[in-house]
Amino acid sequence: MYRCELIADRLASAVDSALKKIDTRVVDMLCAARREETDERAAWALDQIIENARIAENGNCYPCQDTGVAMLFVRIGTDAQTDGDLTAALTEGVRRGYREARKSIADPLTRLNTGDNTPPVIYYDVTGGNGLEVTFLAKGAGSENMGGVRMLTPSKGRKGIIDAVVGIVRDAGANPCPPILLGVGVGGTMDKACLLSKLALIRECGRPSADPDVALLESEILESVNALGIGAQGLGGNHTALACAVETFPTHIGMLPVAVTIQCHSVRHAHIDFAEDNA
Repeated sequence: MYRCELIADRLASAVDSALKKIDTRVVDMLCAARREETDERAAWALDQIIENARIAENGNCYPCQDTGVAMLFVRIGTDAQTDGDLTAALTEGVRRGYREARKSIADPLTRLNTGDNTPPVIYYDVTGGNGLEVTFLAKGAGSENMGGVRMLTPSKGRKGIIDAVVGIVRDAGANPCPPILLGVGVGGTMDKACLLSKLALIRECGRPSADPDVALLESEILESVNALGIGAQGLGGNHTALACAVETFPTHIGMLPVAVTIQCHSVRHAHIDFAEDNA
């Protein structure tokens, strides 16, 4: 039995901690990009980004003022039981986790702020067993605004997928604070492709797909995007994107949906396995 109060407490602690620290794997990728960068202006920009990440970590403050939309990806077993409303517990965890952070969630029409950064965006994935895992992703507006969906015909093929991603990144330019990370969803329907692009972003940063063909597509997209020369903070150079992750799903014979979610380098997420509390 999972206790909702414990769920809220653990999630709140994870959210608060995650908001104050860029994923260490991303910092490592930024440092690697800096070592490889030959453009003077881009190297300077990468230096500033890396210093900002270290100041935030050492000073226990926020690496980016935009603490984003709280996105929660929940895996729950069919045999899992809670002592109350799980969605309410997760929402309370987000509310507590954002207590000190900027509150950015507002009604889409009135633009009135909800005041506590809730409600979170929650996706549930029901599996076998009695486990309960939650992955948190803070999704800022600057990069989220730059994503896109392209409904291609099947004849566009692999090249069409790459061209679609490159076109979206080209149009985004410096707006999402490059170097960026790319989540790409291919297949399903329009909405499924968008979800896949988010799921791609919660994969361990920089880890290629287990499918060799998809992993090759990821590297082809990354190479093509970096060839744009937008570079760090739009100042040029070789590192417009640090990594690309692609998730796929079977689709209709007459469709080829491609969705791109752009994530800025300020990657903040956390994973909580609540089954540890029930062991």
